[in-house]
Amino acid sequence: MKRIVLFLLLQVAALISRAQSSASSTGISVPENNTRYVDPRIGNVGTLLQPTRPTVQQPNQMIRMHPQRTDYIDDQIASFPLNIVSHRLGEVFALKPTVKQPVLASWKETMLYDHDLEVTRPWYYSTWLVNDNITVEFTPGKKAGYYRFTFPANSAKNLLFSPYNNGESEFNFTSPREFTGMETYHGNIKVYVYGQFNADVTGGTVKGGALQTARSVSGKDIKAWAAFSASAPAVIEFKYAISYISAEQAKRNFTSELANASFEQVQQLAENSWNKVIGQIQVAGGTDAQKRSFYTALYRCYERLVDITEEGKYYSGFDNRVHTIENNRPFYVDDWTWDTYLAQHPLRAVLNPSMEEDILNSYVTMYQQGGWMPTFPVLFGDHACMNGFHSSVMILDGYRKGLRHFDVQEAYAGMKKNATQATMIPWRNGPATPLDEYYHTNGYFPALQKGATETNTTVHPFEKRQAVAVTLAGSYDDWAVGELAKELGRSDDYKIFNAHAVNYKNLWNPTRGLFLPKDDKGQWVQIDPKFDGGMGGRDYYDENNGWTYLWQVQHDLKGLVSLMNGKDNFEQKLDQLFHEGLDRSKYEFWAKFPDATALVGQYSMGNEPSFHIPYLYNFTNSPWKTQKRIRFLLDVWFKDNIFGIPGDEDGGGMSAFVVFSSMGFYPVTPGLPVYTIGSPLFEKVSIDLPGGKQFHVNARNCSVVNKYIQSAKFNGQPLTKPWFTHEQLMAGGTLELEMGPKPNKEWGTE
Repeated sequence: MKRIVLFLLLQVAALISRAQSSASSTGISVPENNTRYVDPRIGNVGTLLQPTRPTVQQPNQMIRMHPQRTDYIDDQIASFPLNIVSHRLGEVFALKPTVKQPVLASWKETMLYDHDLEVTRPWYYSTWLVNDNITVEFTPGKKAGYYRFTFPANSAKNLLFSPYNNGESEFNFTSPREFTGMETYHGNIKVYVYGQFNADVTGGTVKGGALQTARSVSGKDIKAWAAFSASAPAVIEFKYAISYISAEQAKRNFTSELANASFEQVQQLAENSWNKVIGQIQVAGGTDAQKRSFYTALYRCYERLVDITEEGKYYSGFDNRVHTIENNRPFYVDDWTWDTYLAQHPLRAVLNPSMEEDILNSYVTMYQQGGWMPTFPVLFGDHACMNGFHSSVMILDGYRKGLRHFDVQEAYAGMKKNATQATMIPWRNGPATPLDEYYHTNGYFPALQKGATETNTTVHPFEKRQAVAVTLAGSYDDWAVGELAKELGRSDDYKIFNAHAVNYKNLWNPTRGLFLPKDDKGQWVQIDPKFDGGMGGRDYYDENNGWTYLWQVQHDLKGLVSLMNGKDNFEQKLDQLFHEGLDRSKYEFWAKFPDATALVGQYSMGNEPSFHIPYLYNFTNSPWKTQKRIRFLLDVWFKDNIFGIPGDEDGGGMSAFVVFSSMGFYPVTPGLPVYTIGSPLFEKVSIDLPGGKQFHVNARNCSVVNKYIQSAKFNGQPLTKPWFTHEQLMAGGTLELEMGPKPNKEWGTE
């Protein structure tokens, strides 16, 4: 009976917390609170690899929390972090409540919870711990967090603290109700916490494998616990702030956000922040399931990057120093550009261009501090990951979309330095190697013949050379450098990099109609492009096979069409992609290509390099096939349940594809300020834009069945081609689509 009552109380509290907000990002009244469609549990069970995380935070803010468990199926929570420092790259300060007297084993015990009594909202989390009958609640600030623990009557009340990382740490109970700590993250970064309890604390610390009554402890493998007397309130509160700068700054962050704030006040501020960003896009029509998938995807696009500025200062892992910001510009970290340049950055350029400018400014600052334009910038610096220098594409894309509030000349210098002096070897940072010199001289990255031993010690032993993927990525990135050179009047550089942009052609095998590897003697490596290359095809490709990498020439689609001898053959090859078999069992295929999930023929919806491929029919004489494919892919692979993300979502990378595609358009080529049209899920889409403008997509008669465009208008004028420009979008206006159940095979072909 107690569980039923508790469940009802939690649900009532959640409903109250979902009270409507009246403001959108442009000050326009929000007619409907779209946050009710957001369900952070969607995708919490990964297809084969990583699940989504039910992250609780404010949009793009530093404090992030989700319970530490394997995935949603796991009914045991290991701990609650005070902060998730980086998406999938670590946490600091583990916390767990218990009614038992602490012993050494207490910190390792897991906490059984009931899925049906868990409430997960972007701004609020609550769960009930079965064995101890404790209710845990959390709500986030920007640099601060607030936990609330409801203990059962007449029980002991204890909170256990421990570090997640192996470096030096410290915990201190500095007064009966104050707590401070430090944990070393990633080997050298000191993360500080200052917190307060709502009741006096006794307790102690752990060092050297022994419990002790000392109220301070430092060193490695330490722990602490806070114990509360029988007369303490049943609801124990712990509110805290984090700093990457200093212990004093952690306390100032606390004073700024929490000194006189109640749990409900912090929760309301967090909810208001989500109402603002989720309310920026209004939709009408479609099913509730489609809205849940759409708005949850939009929520995930705000997990990263995060603003780590603290009262005008920030710690930078790019030079391990504390800096004072200039012109009140926030400093952002935690971006995985290989995943996010395709759709997440372009989406932000629409929804919040000033933030995207601040992010571009952060990239330039990182280059100035660290010496290279970053690719995966996180708190500890540039995380060497994946392949390519796609920050170059991201910067060009922002520039061509009118973003100018960053040092473009310095950005170009960083792009050019990466393109000419940095190593292209996957998962490595640093200066060029002989492999890179070979690329610059011969126009392709050399592969090893099958069975050959690696000769370059810099090559990652697992990630390999990825020779075809690196060549194609380098072609796109060099194109971006050349295009920005042209924009900046650097004609000599433009000529050089424009020539490099077609390096992809050096690996085109006309006999087999695919991009295939060559060795350093110019000889083809004879492979099965569906399956060869070791785990993830990494000897030649990356996470996907040759059928996916056949289409990685977004920057020169005319050139790709030419290689395939015209539009008709291009279209037939696209058809073949979606129909081509695996030639083996899925079991065998996924044992080697676990990232290539959500298969339709050889097409893999579950990995980022595939996002643009269904839209390529718009560059043939059959745009209706894009409409067909997009609707099918959204319907089949993006469900509103715990399995509803078909691959590694990567903190917004895949979700941005869902947001764009559900609205009915997509940026096929970041770097070109153009959107191509798909098939919207909703009858009406309205986007609030800067300056009080709005962009509308009105899809008359749109439904699950009526997915094909019969005719189109833009601002009342007939639209006969399946694209429009970023300038047209940001000026405000209306895209009108007449939808029907069967394709108009003539529309979009002119």
